[in-house]
Amino acid sequence: MEYTYEDLAKMIDHSLLIPTMTVDDLEAGIDLALAYDVASVCIMPYYLKRCAERLAGSNVKASTTIGFPHGGHTTASKRTEAEQALADGCQELDMVVNISQVLTGNWDYVRQDIQAVIEVAHTAGQKVKVIFENCYLNDDQKIRLCEVCSELRADWVKTSTGYGSGGATIEDLQLMRRHAADHVQVKAAGGVRDLDALVAVRALGVSRCGASRTSAILDPCREQLGLPAIQSSKASTNGGY
Repeated sequence: MEYTYEDLAKMIDHSLLIPTMTVDDLEAGIDLALAYDVASVCIMPYYLKRCAERLAGSNVKASTTIGFPHGGHTTASKRTEAEQALADGCQELDMVVNISQVLTGNWDYVRQDIQAVIEVAHTAGQKVKVIFENCYLNDDQKIRLCEVCSELRADWVKTSTGYGSGGATIEDLQLMRRHAADHVQVKAAGGVRDLDALVAVRALGVSRCGASRTSAILDPCREQLGLPAIQSSKASTNGGY
């Protein structure tokens, strides 16, 4: 499959979500994301405003998490988180479903919980990725979530937080692409650690990947395409998935 550097770089949401990351680590991660011109930086909410300020004027979007990583926040709390994120300059919100309620089968609650965040984001003209945490779910639950997200016009369905017991699998990505509506994109998180893996999931119809090993993925791509190496002392910054 042929691709350009931009095709692959704009698949990557550079993850800066490890709780022990310092401010210096976060700043270095933003530097890296800008240097590689990725799709977005997904950063801890408290540092989102600074991140959005740093990304202003670039082609890299500011993103953050809602109800992360366990999804058990109240719907009101998730709505407030979303409102604060948007006020801080967020362009894409990665929200975790209420995993407990999915496993319970309380689909009315699950739907209302997702809808609350989507309504806030879409009213502001921004986008939402809905995280399933597939390692805890069976296929029927994953399919139902794809259907709910399609009905609510979520922008992406996403495999995982990167903090459950497993990340994206080929089987889950195929299932999500098959059962999500055409207007819903698919994001992989966890497990996409090199160029071959990124190209493989792209072939399945995945449009975004949460990744912290951005330089390890994109440096070989640049080399293959005959592009100059990114000269950055920050190139090894590892921030999550």
